[in-house]
Amino acid sequence: MKLKLLFICPLLTIAIVSSAQVPSGYYNSAQGLTGTALKTALHNIIKNHTVVSYNSLWNHFEDTDKKTNGKVWDIYSDIPGSTPPYAFTFSSDQCGSYNSEADCYNREHSWPQSWFNSDNVPSSDMFHIYPTDGYVNNLRSNYPYGDVNNATWTSQNGGKLGPCADAGYSQTVFEPIDAYKGDLARSYFYMSTRYQGEDASWSSSGATNKSTLLPWQVDVLLNWHHMDTVSSKEISRNNAIYQIQDNRNPFIDNPHWVDSIWVATLTTVSGNYKETFRVDAYPNPVAEQLFISEKGDDLIREIRIFNILGQETEYIENTQRKSPATHILNCSSWNQGIYYLQVTSTTSHMQVIKLIKN
Repeated sequence: MKLKLLFICPLLTIAIVSSAQVPSGYYNSAQGLTGTALKTALHNIIKNHTVVSYNSLWNHFEDTDKKTNGKVWDIYSDIPGSTPPYAFTFSSDQCGSYNSEADCYNREHSWPQSWFNSDNVPSSDMFHIYPTDGYVNNLRSNYPYGDVNNATWTSQNGGKLGPCADAGYSQTVFEPIDAYKGDLARSYFYMSTRYQGEDASWSSSGATNKSTLLPWQVDVLLNWHHMDTVSSKEISRNNAIYQIQDNRNPFIDNPHWVDSIWVATLTTVSGNYKETFRVDAYPNPVAEQLFISEKGDDLIREIRIFNILGQETEYIENTQRKSPATHILNCSSWNQGIYYLQVTSTTSHMQVIKLIKN
């Protein structure tokens, strides 16, 4: 799958931020930052939100997920611009039991509870919980989101369950309709940021390592984020949840931050991050040669290159030196596609950078 890198017009970004009613100064500490530093700054802004009870979500959905006709805005049955196959009424259609689609709606943890071991705080975090058809929710189970070619089951609005067609993962995934792929992608980018460093008790999954998104999942979500841009529905929902939880989804307010964090650097360095260790890799996309430039006092100990399947394709061990240097890799024989540059410092800190080979 080819990664589509789209650039958001600055004027459009300003319009989105203005419409989203971001409180004055809310993101001041994140301005001018990129990559890991930006993700950490955003985490510090949105952490410690007001935690509501899981049971209260039934009532809160009426503020966050209500259509203009008063019905439940269920992303697993809705068809934007067309007539959905069915619609739920708040309270009276609340699950309960179900035997088929359209029986009732419940509370879908888009980031499944089993991935974070049902920790109390994320269990009721509304930025990843949506009211959805209970039967579809049950079939989706705790499968990752991904693209499906040969569906084993298809919902009435077109959601699909089946083997993953995305590079790097071949197990079962659930694919929502295109109109809500961006919504769910930005929910995942929020979760990875909000719970960064607060995930010690979390589990891993086919798409995640605790709160860190695995490379194949990042690629899927980046494509979805660019394909399905921020909608008025998301902006309204962001504002409504802010009134309830006292925090926001920064990737709805500033969509360009997604690329700044996940296109260039996919994982934070291991251990306690030190600004004394940083590398730049250029050009990216790369054609013939890749230049890896050390910045700061901490030097590179080893360089590894992985393909999108996680297979190591290059390994370089550095000798000890006393000053930063620029290393040159010959990339002319690489196949086109996505790679990951992993550099480890002499003090065992790590930085991972996503590369695209033309």
